Amino acid sequence: MEVSTRPLRRKATLLKGVVVALVSLVALTVQASPAAADDVCGKPVGGAILAKYTELGRETGPLGCPADIELDNPDRVGKRQEFTGGTIYWSAASDAHPVWGTIGGKWGALGHEGGKLGYPVDDERTNPDGAGKRQQFQGGTVYWHPTLSNGAHPVWGRIGELWASYGWERGVFGYPTSDEGWVEPYQSMTQHFSNDDLTLFWSPGKNDETWWCKQECVGYSGAAGTDWFKETRVETYVGTDQVRVRAIPTRNGFRNARTDFHGAWNQVWSMAPYPKGIDQVEHQSLYEQFACHAAWADENPPGVWNTGPTWDLESWLPSIGMQKAIDPFEARKHKCNWS
Repeated sequence: MEVSTRPLRRKATLLKGVVVALVSLVALTVQASPAAADDVCGKPVGGAILAKYTELGRETGPLGCPADIELDNPDRVGKRQEFTGGTIYWSAASDAHPVWGTIGGKWGALGHEGGKLGYPVDDERTNPDGAGKRQQFQGGTVYWHPTLSNGAHPVWGRIGELWASYGWERGVFGYPTSDEGWVEPYQSMTQHFSNDDLTLFWSPGKNDETWWCKQECVGYSGAAGTDWFKETRVETYVGTDQVRVRAIPTRNGFRNARTDFHGAWNQVWSMAPYPKGIDQVEHQSLYEQFACHAAWADENPPGVWNTGPTWDLESWLPSIGMQKAIDPFEARKHKCNWS
């Protein structure tokens, strides 16, 4: 009996057709990949970097022509491509953004994407004043102004949070004029700002007599100086609403504040902004503590004052009334600290 092979041949033919179709599809797919990149000025630009480059006007925009091909970054996570006017950086977490100019120079000096700032997460933006620029990165934001910032500087962490709460560059502190730096006498990380040479600071805190902040604190100081005061320092303990003000008098301040403590109070706040969030009761207590120091200060021996080198005012102390605060008999007992 002869067995027909036609059905088997038909199946083989159909299978062969499917295989040929799949091979052709793969071939088309492989050939289609390079089409995702455009040839610009003789170099390929593709993917998300191409999308951002096109958004910015390609070779006629600020980036100009590509100066190199797309490269892997050292972290093996992101990509970059250099152009004559800057470099576009990309990662899956941050998307593609250009970095250039003075801000790009500062970012590069701080380690590029491998530094504390990480990848750019936005393009460079113009600030509301129409003159300054900023660019946000994963770890902070770099600010620049042609005349106010003394170059470009990053703002981040606790100092950045405090600065933002007072209105960023439009607020009482103005633009950053330095990077952060450690100051040993205050055991604090500090950063200078343009308005009245104000300084913002952060300290990890330490319950030690040699440390100013006994726990983590953030704050600011004004050291422009007046006839009666050298510096005003405002400390806020992180995670609380407790504020400590330290007024540091000159010799004239120690001597003259007792007869004009209201004038002395105004001099203190001519150097630094009054702390935000202080309610009326806390304000009254701070004022009473200040009046106590002013009324009770006595120099004995010469150069040594019984109130100490700084007048510390603590927002968490209750108001006890001005009469009790400045009464000589009461002051001997509470010594301007009635906690």
